Amino acid sequence: MKKRQLLIEGAEREIIEKIKKSEVKNNKVVKVVEEIKKVGVKVLRNDEWQIKDNLVLKERKVYIPRDENLRLEII
Repeated sequence: MKKRQLLIEGAEREIIEKIKKSEVKNNKVVKVVEEIKKVGVKVLRNDEWQIKDNLVLKERKVYIPRDENLRLEII
């Protein structure tokens, strides 16, 4: 599969930074991320979960923490 690069700028970059810095945690996601780090890989469960550029991805989509304000801002 050919890798795609995304151009992120302006407001999108700000949202990505807010996602990376979010303090709100989902216990299931925290466990998955800890498992990924513990085994020292960037991909877990056949690409279902990944860590890329300090973002948590689920099925190649950015996981948005359960931060209501952040989610409303994105919408």
